[in-house]
Amino acid sequence: MGKGNIREITVEPERYELEESPLHHFDLDRRDFFKLAGGGVAVFLLLPKALAQESGRRGSHFREALPQNIGAWLHIGENGEVTVYTGKAEMGQNIRTSLTQAVAEELHVTVGGISLVMGDTDLTPFDMGTFGSRTTPTMNKHLRQVASVARDLLVGLAAKRWDVPPSLLVAKDGKVLQPNTPRSVSYAELAQGQTLAQAVVENDPLTPAADWKVAGTSVPKVNGRAFVTGEHQFASDIRRPGMMFGKVVRPSAFGATLDSLDVSKAKAMPGVTVVHDGDFVGVVAPSEFEAKRAAASIRASWKTTPQPSSAELFDYLKSHAESSGRGDYEAGSLKDGLAAARHRLKATYTIAYIQHAPLEPRAAVAEWDNGKLTAWTGSQRPFGVQQQLEEVFHLSNGNCRAIVPDTGGAYGGKHTGECAIEAARLARAAGKPVKLVWTREEEFTWAYFRPSGVIEIASGVDENGLITAWEFHNYNSGEAAIRTPYDVPNQHIQFHEVNAPLRQGSYRSLAATANHFARESHMDEMAHRVKVDPLDFRLKNLKNQRLKFAFTAAADAFGWKTRKPSKGHGFGMGGGVEKGGYVATCAEVAVDHSSGEVRVVRVTSAFDCGAVVNPNGLRNQIVGANIMGLGGALFEAIEFKDGRITNGTFTQYRVPRFQDVPQIQPVLIDRKDQPSAGAGETPICGLAPAVGNAIFDATGKRIYSMPMVPNGLKKT
Repeated sequence: MGKGNIREITVEPERYELEESPLHHFDLDRRDFFKLAGGGVAVFLLLPKALAQESGRRGSHFREALPQNIGAWLHIGENGEVTVYTGKAEMGQNIRTSLTQAVAEELHVTVGGISLVMGDTDLTPFDMGTFGSRTTPTMNKHLRQVASVARDLLVGLAAKRWDVPPSLLVAKDGKVLQPNTPRSVSYAELAQGQTLAQAVVENDPLTPAADWKVAGTSVPKVNGRAFVTGEHQFASDIRRPGMMFGKVVRPSAFGATLDSLDVSKAKAMPGVTVVHDGDFVGVVAPSEFEAKRAAASIRASWKTTPQPSSAELFDYLKSHAESSGRGDYEAGSLKDGLAAARHRLKATYTIAYIQHAPLEPRAAVAEWDNGKLTAWTGSQRPFGVQQQLEEVFHLSNGNCRAIVPDTGGAYGGKHTGECAIEAARLARAAGKPVKLVWTREEEFTWAYFRPSGVIEIASGVDENGLITAWEFHNYNSGEAAIRTPYDVPNQHIQFHEVNAPLRQGSYRSLAATANHFARESHMDEMAHRVKVDPLDFRLKNLKNQRLKFAFTAAADAFGWKTRKPSKGHGFGMGGGVEKGGYVATCAEVAVDHSSGEVRVVRVTSAFDCGAVVNPNGLRNQIVGANIMGLGGALFEAIEFKDGRITNGTFTQYRVPRFQDVPQIQPVLIDRKDQPSAGAGETPICGLAPAVGNAIFDATGKRIYSMPMVPNGLKKT
């Protein structure tokens, strides 16, 4: 793939003052705590009560000794090792690196001197999960706060040792120094013999982004070598003493119930345990091969019920919709807005179900020991998985532990713990640890899907190219980014919930991809109707200065104003606001009119997520989001009939391939005067409409569905 030129745009920061953070001591059993953690210095972030209502879950030998509203904590051992504890999970978005940078920035130590403990319900504070692009704006800030307080504590210890005011000392490279004197003492020396613990309430970080030295730089991926060499262990790599292997016998269709069962052949196999619990049927065997063979020998018949198919999906969504009240918005008068319009447009957009298709299918290892369950699994919600296991197996708090190794792909697809539950069922029956790894077909069928949807838009635009009316209805897809960022005086926006035919859930940027596709496609159609350049039309109807700047930055880097017509080539753009980020994407496509093949030639994405924490990491997020977005934009769509997925393999379900990847140019808008927002989700939003609008530019054919060209562009 061509990397393209990378253009950096830096917005000069406005200096601002930060209040001094109040410190609060709290009482805990220091003797028990430091007996477990080791001597040294510890700092804990206390969350406000409203944010900490669920953070007091007991069960951890560490957390038993701590207040119930801990959000994150840091420990500096007597050997100088810095260990940071957070309930967040790493799924490929590289937050392990960016969070380590946050600590290094405020604590004034090297990145290599910090160890991050993540996603272990026995060791880390409660966290609702890693989703919604919330890690950077929340956890990054939390860890900076505890690190800055820890630094001040160490400076205070040095000041006491030398009997000088703390203001005369500085922290640097893991040491406290007194400038212009030979005095120097390492953090390790200061931590020796200490059992010092302090809590801090949430407050703004102390170091402005303009003064960052570690944050804001392209620190290489922490533990990157372990991933490249294969040393890193994913959930499917975990091995336990005496471990067995499991396999589940799946129903013939969604919602099917067991009618009859013959397990005689499986039971006759040496070392095989058959597990039958209601409609759940599985086997445990000494090897994965034997487990697969035993499961295949079981004869099960299932009762099924009639279910809708993908052929009737969009009619089904409209006929089964109801108003939810979520995402609803009204302003002005649609009647007046339409009356003032010179042009009125109506359009319906459809969004197919798609699969996450993660590189790593679901996997889990479960182990029971004296009534306590430990499960290793890939998940975005370690504590959510723990809670599910506790509920299913009626475990008291403290008898269940979920451990999440750095996970191979998720982006909304691994919120739930079904694989861990299945492995735990099998392990309990077998009396031994059990590993269960889903096949690709199981992942395609039994994991949840990105919601399908129908979006209807009615709009009006006056003779000056100003939007006068905007009516937007989303059926089932979701309310993320449902509000328009454009300045429209008369609006009616509504989300309609549907009892959907397939199991559905989060996907990268949730419904923002669907809502941006429909809205930005419609914006392009309005621009062409009034004969105004699509960029100029957007800028004319925008008051949001950050989004205007993103569109201008993307257009400049792409060469929008200097683009030249070329046979079979078209140009389009799309963008918007989501999760505190501002994105604008331009795309060039090439259409082969004889074959109908559509190829995305190049993409430029400008992204503003406030102060950039790791430039290379952000580039990777932008590029990765655009590549992931190609599938849903062009050809990904789940097909189903009678409760069965009919294209549940990679030979039938096409994801982006190397040959599909265009030249991608990320444009980083680094606003050091703004708080850092998350970057995992928003950059995907502009791609589909940019490609769709480019196809129209090349062919004159407007496409109202995602995917747009699953079988090539059909001739009309």
